[in-house]
Amino acid sequence: MASQIHFLDIKGKSLLSRDYKGDIPSNTIEKFPLLLLELENSIEEGEYKPFINNQGINYVFINHNNLYICALTRKNENIMAIIMFLSKLVEVMTQYFKSLEEESIRDNFVIIYELLDEMMDFGIPQITDTKILKEYITQDYYSLIKSSPQHLLTPPNAVTNAVSWRKDGIFYKKNEAFLDVIESINMLINANGQVLNSEILGEVKIKSHLSGMPDLRLGLNDKGIFTSEGDTSGKGIEMEDIKFHQCVRLSKFENEKIITFIPPDGEFTLMSYRLSSAQFLMKPLLLVNCRMKVHKHSRIEIVCSIKAQIKKKSTANNVEVIIPIPEDADTPKFNPEYGSVKWIPEKSCLVWKLKTFPGGKQFTMSAELGLPAVVDSEKAIANNKPIKVNFSIPYFTTSGIQVRYLRINEPKLQYQSYPWVRYITQSGEDYTVRMK
Repeated sequence: MASQIHFLDIKGKSLLSRDYKGDIPSNTIEKFPLLLLELENSIEEGEYKPFINNQGINYVFINHNNLYICALTRKNENIMAIIMFLSKLVEVMTQYFKSLEEESIRDNFVIIYELLDEMMDFGIPQITDTKILKEYITQDYYSLIKSSPQHLLTPPNAVTNAVSWRKDGIFYKKNEAFLDVIESINMLINANGQVLNSEILGEVKIKSHLSGMPDLRLGLNDKGIFTSEGDTSGKGIEMEDIKFHQCVRLSKFENEKIITFIPPDGEFTLMSYRLSSAQFLMKPLLLVNCRMKVHKHSRIEIVCSIKAQIKKKSTANNVEVIIPIPEDADTPKFNPEYGSVKWIPEKSCLVWKLKTFPGGKQFTMSAELGLPAVVDSEKAIANNKPIKVNFSIPYFTTSGIQVRYLRINEPKLQYQSYPWVRYITQSGEDYTVRMK
Protein backbone atom coordinates (compact mmCIF):
# COMPACT_ATOMS: atom_id res chain seq x y z
CA MET A 1 0.00 0.00 0.00
CA ALA A 2 2.73 2.49 0.97
CA SER A 3 6.40 2.44 0.01
CA GLN A 4 7.54 5.15 2.46
CA ILE A 5 6.17 7.04 5.46
CA HIS A 6 7.56 10.51 6.26
CA PHE A 7 7.04 12.92 9.15
CA LEU A 8 7.74 16.53 8.10
CA ASP A 9 7.59 19.91 9.84
CA ILE A 10 5.35 22.74 8.62
CA LYS A 11 8.03 23.85 6.14
CA GLY A 12 8.28 20.39 4.64
CA LYS A 13 11.61 19.43 6.25
CA SER A 14 11.83 15.71 6.97
CA LEU A 15 11.96 14.81 10.69
CA LEU A 16 11.71 11.02 10.47
CA SER A 17 11.03 8.49 7.71
CA ARG A 18 10.61 4.76 7.15
CA ASP A 19 11.22 3.00 3.83
CA TYR A 20 9.30 -0.28 3.49
CA LYS A 21 9.92 -1.37 -0.12
CA GLY A 22 13.02 0.43 -1.45
CA ASP A 23 11.35 1.12 -4.81
CA ILE A 24 11.38 4.93 -4.45
CA PRO A 25 14.59 7.02 -4.11
CA SER A 26 15.04 8.35 -0.58
CA ASN A 27 15.39 11.97 -1.76
CA THR A 28 11.99 11.96 -3.52
CA ILE A 29 10.33 13.54 -0.48
CA GLU A 30 12.46 16.69 -1.01
CA LYS A 31 10.07 17.66 -3.83
CA PHE A 32 7.05 17.64 -1.49
CA PRO A 33 7.22 21.29 -0.22
CA LEU A 34 7.29 22.69 -3.77
CA LEU A 35 4.55 20.33 -4.95
CA LEU A 36 2.43 21.27 -1.94
CA LEU A 37 2.84 24.98 -2.74
CA GLU A 38 1.79 24.38 -6.35
CA LEU A 39 -1.24 22.40 -5.14
CA GLU A 40 -2.35 25.17 -2.79
CA ASN A 41 -2.12 27.72 -5.61
CA SER A 42 -4.09 25.55 -8.03
CA ILE A 43 -7.11 24.57 -5.92
CA GLU A 44 -10.03 26.85 -5.09
CA GLU A 45 -10.65 28.26 -1.61
CA GLY A 46 -12.32 25.69 0.65
CA GLU A 47 -11.31 22.77 -1.57
CA TYR A 48 -9.23 19.98 -0.05
CA LYS A 49 -7.05 17.52 -1.95
CA PRO A 50 -4.99 15.10 0.19
CA PHE A 51 -2.75 13.72 -2.55
CA ILE A 52 -0.37 14.80 -5.30
CA ASN A 53 0.80 12.78 -8.31
CA ASN A 54 4.17 13.73 -9.78
CA GLN A 55 6.26 11.71 -12.23
CA GLY A 56 4.53 8.45 -11.31
CA ILE A 57 4.85 8.99 -7.53
CA ASN A 58 1.77 9.50 -5.33
CA TYR A 59 2.20 11.79 -2.32
CA VAL A 60 -0.68 11.09 0.12
CA PHE A 61 -0.66 13.30 3.21
CA ILE A 62 -2.53 14.60 6.24
CA ASN A 63 -1.80 17.60 8.47
CA HIS A 64 -1.65 17.44 12.28
CA ASN A 65 -0.26 19.96 14.80
CA ASN A 66 1.95 21.78 12.24
CA LEU A 67 3.19 18.42 10.97
CA TYR A 68 2.73 16.68 7.64
CA ILE A 69 2.51 12.88 7.69
CA CYS A 70 3.09 11.77 4.11
CA ALA A 71 3.01 8.34 2.42
CA LEU A 72 4.70 7.72 -0.94
CA THR A 73 3.68 5.00 -3.37
CA ARG A 74 4.27 4.14 -7.02
CA LYS A 75 1.13 2.10 -7.66
CA ASN A 76 -2.45 3.28 -8.12
CA GLU A 77 -3.37 2.67 -4.49
CA ASN A 78 -6.58 3.28 -2.53
CA ILE A 79 -6.02 6.86 -1.38
CA MET A 80 -8.68 6.76 1.35
CA ALA A 81 -7.21 3.55 2.81
CA ILE A 82 -3.80 5.25 3.09
CA ILE A 83 -5.35 8.35 4.68
CA MET A 84 -7.17 6.16 7.21
CA PHE A 85 -3.89 4.42 8.09
CA LEU A 86 -2.08 7.77 8.50
CA SER A 87 -4.92 9.00 10.74
CA LYS A 88 -4.68 5.82 12.81
CA LEU A 89 -0.92 6.30 13.04
CA VAL A 90 -1.48 9.78 14.48
CA GLU A 91 -4.08 8.42 16.91
CA VAL A 92 -1.74 5.69 18.21
CA MET A 93 1.20 8.05 18.65
CA THR A 94 -1.00 10.62 20.38
CA GLN A 95 -2.01 7.96 22.91
CA TYR A 96 1.67 7.09 23.41
CA PHE A 97 3.06 10.62 23.70
CA LYS A 98 -0.13 12.56 24.67
CA SER A 99 0.68 15.12 21.97
CA LEU A 100 2.16 14.40 18.57
CA GLU A 101 4.27 17.36 17.53
CA GLU A 102 7.78 18.12 16.32
CA GLU A 103 9.33 17.95 19.79
CA SER A 104 7.69 14.63 20.72
CA ILE A 105 8.94 13.10 17.46
CA ARG A 106 12.52 14.14 18.21
CA ASP A 107 12.27 12.83 21.78
CA ASN A 108 10.74 9.47 20.89
CA PHE A 109 12.16 8.46 17.53
CA VAL A 110 13.18 4.98 18.80
CA ILE A 111 9.63 4.16 19.89
CA ILE A 112 8.23 5.64 16.66
CA TYR A 113 10.42 3.37 14.53
CA GLU A 114 9.23 0.38 16.56
CA LEU A 115 5.61 1.43 16.03
CA LEU A 116 6.14 1.95 12.30
CA ASP A 117 7.63 -1.55 12.02
CA GLU A 118 4.77 -3.19 13.92
CA MET A 119 1.91 -1.21 12.39
CA MET A 120 3.04 -1.78 8.79
CA ASP A 121 4.96 -4.62 7.14
CA PHE A 122 6.31 -4.19 3.59
CA GLY A 123 3.84 -1.33 3.13
CA ILE A 124 0.80 -3.32 4.31
CA PRO A 125 -1.04 -2.30 7.57
CA GLN A 126 -0.80 -4.89 10.35
CA ILE A 127 -1.52 -3.99 13.98
CA THR A 128 -3.28 -0.67 14.61
CA ASP A 129 -4.87 -1.31 18.01
CA THR A 130 -3.14 0.78 20.69
CA LYS A 131 -4.02 -1.60 23.52
CA ILE A 132 -2.28 -4.49 21.76
CA LEU A 133 0.74 -2.39 20.80
CA LYS A 134 1.20 -1.13 24.35
CA GLU A 135 1.51 -4.69 25.64
CA TYR A 136 4.96 -5.11 24.11
CA ILE A 137 6.09 -1.69 22.85
CA THR A 138 6.49 0.52 25.91
CA GLN A 139 8.34 3.74 26.68
CA ASP A 140 11.17 1.80 28.35
CA TYR A 141 11.24 -1.03 25.80
CA TYR A 142 14.92 -0.67 24.92
CA SER A 143 16.08 -0.48 28.52
CA LEU A 144 14.26 -3.77 29.16
CA ILE A 145 15.85 -5.73 26.33
CA LYS A 146 19.35 -4.45 27.10
CA SER A 147 19.38 -5.84 30.62
CA SER A 148 19.34 -9.55 29.78
CA PRO A 149 18.29 -11.88 26.95
CA GLN A 150 15.89 -13.46 29.44
CA HIS A 151 13.92 -10.22 29.54
CA LEU A 152 13.18 -10.07 25.81
CA LEU A 153 9.57 -9.12 25.31
CA THR A 154 7.47 -11.43 23.16
CA PRO A 155 4.37 -10.40 21.25
CA PRO A 156 1.12 -11.13 23.07
CA ASN A 157 -1.13 -13.90 21.81
CA ALA A 158 -3.57 -11.31 20.46
CA VAL A 159 -1.11 -10.43 17.69
CA THR A 160 -1.22 -13.93 16.25
CA ASN A 161 -4.79 -14.84 17.20
CA ALA A 162 -7.73 -14.53 14.82
CA VAL A 163 -9.16 -12.10 17.40
CA SER A 164 -6.30 -9.61 17.34
CA TRP A 165 -8.11 -7.00 19.46
CA ARG A 166 -8.53 -9.24 22.53
CA LYS A 167 -5.98 -11.29 24.49
CA ASP A 168 -6.57 -14.65 26.14
CA GLY A 169 -6.94 -15.23 29.86
CA ILE A 170 -9.04 -12.19 30.82
CA PHE A 171 -10.88 -12.79 34.08
CA TYR A 172 -13.31 -10.75 36.20
CA LYS A 173 -15.00 -11.78 39.45
CA LYS A 174 -18.11 -9.92 38.35
CA ASN A 175 -18.86 -10.00 34.63
CA GLU A 176 -20.53 -6.82 33.39
CA ALA A 177 -21.05 -4.94 30.13
CA PHE A 178 -22.07 -1.28 30.05
CA LEU A 179 -23.63 0.03 26.83
CA ASP A 180 -24.23 3.73 26.14
CA VAL A 181 -26.27 5.06 23.21
CA ILE A 182 -25.11 8.67 22.82
CA GLU A 183 -26.69 11.02 20.27
CA SER A 184 -25.20 14.48 19.66
CA ILE A 185 -27.48 17.06 18.07
CA ASN A 186 -26.11 19.71 15.73
CA MET A 187 -28.69 22.35 14.88
CA LEU A 188 -28.82 25.83 13.37
CA ILE A 189 -31.84 27.85 14.53
CA ASN A 190 -32.79 31.30 13.26
CA ALA A 191 -33.87 34.19 15.47
CA ASN A 192 -37.56 33.21 15.06
CA GLY A 193 -37.01 29.69 16.37
CA GLN A 194 -37.11 27.94 12.99
CA VAL A 195 -34.68 25.07 12.37
CA LEU A 196 -32.53 25.81 9.32
CA ASN A 197 -30.37 22.72 9.48
CA SER A 198 -29.91 19.74 11.81
CA GLU A 199 -28.28 16.35 12.11
CA ILE A 200 -27.85 13.60 14.67
CA LEU A 201 -24.43 12.03 15.23
CA GLY A 202 -24.85 8.80 17.15
CA GLU A 203 -22.45 6.43 18.89
CA VAL A 204 -22.92 3.08 20.61
CA LYS A 205 -20.16 2.79 23.21
CA ILE A 206 -19.39 -0.29 25.29
CA LYS A 207 -17.32 -0.82 28.44
CA SER A 208 -16.61 -4.54 28.62
CA HIS A 209 -15.63 -6.22 31.89
CA LEU A 210 -16.15 -9.79 30.70
CA SER A 211 -14.03 -12.90 31.25
CA GLY A 212 -12.76 -15.29 28.62
CA MET A 213 -13.74 -14.89 24.97
CA PRO A 214 -17.42 -13.82 25.10
CA ASP A 215 -19.63 -13.61 22.02
CA LEU A 216 -22.16 -10.76 22.11
CA ARG A 217 -25.31 -10.15 20.08
CA LEU A 218 -26.91 -6.72 20.01
CA GLY A 219 -30.54 -6.19 18.97
CA LEU A 220 -32.02 -2.77 18.20
CA ASN A 221 -35.68 -1.82 17.87
CA ASP A 222 -37.41 -1.47 14.50
CA LYS A 223 -36.78 2.27 14.39
CA GLY A 224 -33.15 1.53 14.48
CA ILE A 225 -33.14 0.80 11.57
CA PHE A 226 -31.31 -0.76 9.10
CA THR A 227 -33.90 -0.09 6.41
CA SER A 228 -33.29 -1.38 2.93
CA GLU A 229 -33.11 1.14 0.11
CA GLY A 230 -36.34 -0.17 -1.41
CA ASP A 231 -38.37 0.17 1.78
CA THR A 232 -41.11 2.77 1.25
CA SER A 233 -43.17 1.93 4.30
CA GLY A 234 -41.79 4.87 6.22
CA LYS A 235 -41.44 2.76 9.36
CA GLY A 236 -37.67 2.66 9.37
CA ILE A 237 -35.05 5.35 9.64
CA GLU A 238 -32.09 4.82 7.39
CA MET A 239 -28.75 5.42 9.04
CA GLU A 240 -26.03 7.14 7.08
CA ASP A 241 -22.24 6.87 7.41
CA ILE A 242 -22.42 3.74 9.57
CA LYS A 243 -19.00 2.74 10.91
CA PHE A 244 -18.32 -0.40 12.93
CA HIS A 245 -15.45 -1.44 15.16
CA GLN A 246 -13.31 -4.13 13.59
CA CYS A 247 -14.75 -6.70 16.03
CA VAL A 248 -18.18 -6.66 14.33
CA ARG A 249 -18.87 -9.50 11.89
CA LEU A 250 -19.73 -7.46 8.81
CA SER A 251 -20.94 -10.42 6.74
CA LYS A 252 -23.48 -11.28 9.45
CA PHE A 253 -24.69 -7.71 9.53
CA GLU A 254 -24.91 -7.33 5.76
CA ASN A 255 -26.85 -10.57 5.31
CA GLU A 256 -29.07 -10.64 8.41
CA LYS A 257 -28.86 -7.10 9.88
CA ILE A 258 -27.65 -8.60 13.17
CA ILE A 259 -24.74 -7.10 15.12
CA THR A 260 -22.56 -9.87 16.57
CA PHE A 261 -19.04 -9.45 17.92
CA ILE A 262 -16.31 -10.53 20.35
CA PRO A 263 -15.57 -7.29 22.24
CA PRO A 264 -12.18 -5.81 23.13
CA ASP A 265 -11.51 -5.57 26.84
CA GLY A 266 -12.41 -2.19 28.33
CA GLU A 267 -13.97 0.80 26.57
CA PHE A 268 -14.51 1.09 22.82
CA THR A 269 -16.95 2.51 20.26
CA LEU A 270 -18.93 -0.36 18.73
CA MET A 271 -20.56 1.72 16.01
CA SER A 272 -21.24 5.29 14.91
CA TYR A 273 -23.89 6.67 12.59
CA ARG A 274 -25.44 9.86 11.25
CA LEU A 275 -29.06 10.82 10.66
CA SER A 276 -29.67 13.82 8.41
CA SER A 277 -32.31 16.51 8.87
CA ALA A 278 -34.17 15.20 5.80
CA GLN A 279 -35.39 12.25 7.92
CA PHE A 280 -36.61 14.35 10.87
CA LEU A 281 -39.06 17.15 11.44
CA MET A 282 -37.13 18.23 14.49
CA LYS A 283 -37.98 21.10 16.74
CA PRO A 284 -35.31 22.61 18.99
CA LEU A 285 -34.96 20.60 22.18
CA LEU A 286 -33.92 23.80 23.95
CA LEU A 287 -35.33 26.93 22.32
CA VAL A 288 -33.46 30.17 23.03
CA ASN A 289 -34.84 33.62 22.30
CA CYS A 290 -32.40 36.46 22.84
CA ARG A 291 -32.87 40.19 22.20
CA MET A 292 -30.03 42.68 22.38
CA LYS A 293 -30.46 46.46 22.46
CA VAL A 294 -27.50 48.81 22.24
CA HIS A 295 -27.66 52.37 23.55
CA LYS A 296 -25.12 54.48 21.69
CA HIS A 297 -22.05 55.43 23.78
CA SER A 298 -23.81 54.04 26.82
CA ARG A 299 -24.75 50.46 27.53
CA ILE A 300 -26.11 47.22 26.12
CA GLU A 301 -29.26 45.47 27.34
CA ILE A 302 -29.82 41.72 26.86
CA VAL A 303 -33.02 39.78 27.52
CA CYS A 304 -32.73 36.05 26.99
CA SER A 305 -35.28 33.29 27.52
CA ILE A 306 -34.89 29.54 27.19
CA LYS A 307 -37.60 26.89 26.99
CA ALA A 308 -37.16 23.12 27.35
CA GLN A 309 -39.25 21.62 24.54
CA ILE A 310 -38.91 18.08 25.86
CA LYS A 311 -41.35 15.86 27.77
CA LYS A 312 -42.11 16.90 31.33
CA LYS A 313 -40.67 13.65 32.69
CA SER A 314 -37.32 14.43 31.05
CA THR A 315 -34.68 16.78 32.44
CA ALA A 316 -31.80 18.55 30.71
CA ASN A 317 -28.62 18.71 32.79
CA ASN A 318 -25.66 21.10 32.80
CA VAL A 319 -27.28 23.56 30.40
CA GLU A 320 -25.07 26.41 29.21
CA VAL A 321 -26.23 29.33 27.07
CA ILE A 322 -23.16 31.13 25.70
CA ILE A 323 -24.14 34.65 24.59
CA PRO A 324 -21.56 36.66 22.59
CA ILE A 325 -21.15 40.34 23.48
CA PRO A 326 -19.01 43.20 22.08
CA GLU A 327 -15.33 42.99 23.02
CA ASP A 328 -15.29 46.35 24.85
CA ALA A 329 -18.30 45.60 27.09
CA ASP A 330 -17.70 46.01 30.82
CA THR A 331 -19.33 46.49 34.24
CA PRO A 332 -21.92 43.70 33.86
CA LYS A 333 -25.10 43.35 35.90
CA PHE A 334 -27.17 40.15 35.79
CA ASN A 335 -30.68 39.19 36.85
CA PRO A 336 -31.39 35.50 36.12
CA GLU A 337 -34.77 34.03 36.98
CA TYR A 338 -33.00 30.70 37.52
CA GLY A 339 -29.39 29.54 37.43
CA SER A 340 -26.26 31.71 37.41
CA VAL A 341 -24.60 34.04 34.90
CA LYS A 342 -20.87 34.60 34.49
CA TRP A 343 -19.04 37.19 32.39
CA ILE A 344 -15.95 35.86 30.58
CA PRO A 345 -14.18 38.95 29.20
CA GLU A 346 -11.33 37.05 27.49
CA LYS A 347 -13.90 35.27 25.31
CA SER A 348 -16.28 38.25 25.00
CA CYS A 349 -19.32 36.33 26.15
CA LEU A 350 -21.81 35.71 28.95
CA VAL A 351 -22.42 32.13 30.13
CA TRP A 352 -25.82 31.39 31.63
CA LYS A 353 -25.70 28.07 33.51
CA LEU A 354 -28.73 26.00 34.55
CA LYS A 355 -27.71 22.83 36.37
CA THR A 356 -31.06 21.05 35.94
CA PHE A 357 -33.80 22.09 33.53
CA PRO A 358 -37.12 20.15 33.69
CA GLY A 359 -39.06 19.58 30.48
CA GLY A 360 -41.75 22.15 29.64
CA LYS A 361 -40.21 24.86 31.83
CA GLN A 362 -39.14 28.32 30.64
CA PHE A 363 -36.79 30.78 32.31
CA THR A 364 -35.62 34.31 31.56
CA MET A 365 -32.38 36.17 32.21
CA SER A 366 -31.68 39.88 31.78
CA ALA A 367 -28.28 41.56 31.72
CA GLU A 368 -26.87 45.04 31.32
CA LEU A 369 -23.29 45.95 30.38
CA GLY A 370 -21.43 49.19 29.81
CA LEU A 371 -20.27 50.07 26.30
CA PRO A 372 -17.78 52.94 26.44
CA ALA A 373 -16.65 52.78 22.80
CA VAL A 374 -19.64 51.74 20.68
CA VAL A 375 -20.12 53.93 17.61
CA ASP A 376 -22.74 52.11 15.56
CA SER A 377 -25.32 50.11 17.51
CA GLU A 378 -26.59 48.17 14.48
CA LYS A 379 -23.05 47.20 13.53
CA ALA A 380 -22.31 46.06 17.08
CA ILE A 381 -25.25 43.64 16.97
CA ALA A 382 -24.59 42.49 13.41
CA ASN A 383 -21.01 41.52 14.27
CA ASN A 384 -22.15 39.23 17.04
CA LYS A 385 -21.64 35.51 16.64
CA PRO A 386 -24.60 33.14 17.16
CA ILE A 387 -25.50 31.85 20.60
CA LYS A 388 -24.13 28.40 21.44
CA VAL A 389 -26.09 26.01 23.65
CA ASN A 390 -24.65 23.05 25.57
CA PHE A 391 -26.76 20.43 27.35
CA SER A 392 -27.17 16.75 28.20
CA ILE A 393 -30.46 14.83 28.48
CA PRO A 394 -30.22 11.35 30.08
CA TYR A 395 -32.60 8.45 29.37
CA PHE A 396 -33.57 9.95 26.00
CA THR A 397 -32.72 9.54 22.30
CA THR A 398 -33.99 11.89 19.63
CA SER A 399 -34.10 9.26 16.91
CA GLY A 400 -36.05 6.76 19.01
CA ILE A 401 -33.34 4.11 18.80
CA GLN A 402 -33.51 1.58 21.63
CA VAL A 403 -31.59 -1.54 22.59
CA ARG A 404 -33.95 -4.53 22.60
CA TYR A 405 -31.35 -6.92 23.98
CA LEU A 406 -27.66 -7.44 24.58
CA ARG A 407 -26.99 -11.16 24.85
CA ILE A 408 -23.67 -12.40 26.23
CA ASN A 409 -22.46 -15.95 25.68
CA GLU A 410 -19.13 -17.39 26.81
CA PRO A 411 -19.19 -21.07 25.73
CA LYS A 412 -16.34 -22.26 27.99
CA LEU A 413 -16.97 -20.37 31.25
CA GLN A 414 -20.78 -20.02 30.87
CA TYR A 415 -21.01 -17.34 33.54
CA GLN A 416 -23.95 -15.13 34.43
CA SER A 417 -23.45 -11.63 33.05
CA TYR A 418 -25.02 -8.25 33.76
CA PRO A 419 -25.54 -5.89 30.81
CA TRP A 420 -26.42 -2.25 31.58
CA VAL A 421 -27.84 0.19 29.02
CA ARG A 422 -27.99 3.99 29.16
CA TYR A 423 -29.29 6.60 26.70
CA ILE A 424 -27.98 10.16 26.44
CA THR A 425 -28.87 12.99 24.07
CA GLN A 426 -26.49 15.93 24.15
CA SER A 427 -25.62 19.05 22.21
CA GLY A 428 -23.07 18.63 19.44
CA GLU A 429 -20.27 21.00 18.59
CA ASP A 430 -22.63 23.14 16.54
CA TYR A 431 -25.95 23.67 18.34
CA THR A 432 -26.37 27.39 17.66
CA VAL A 433 -29.08 30.06 17.64
CA ARG A 434 -28.94 33.29 15.68
CA MET A 435 -29.63 36.50 17.59
CA LYS A 436 -32.27 39.08 16.86
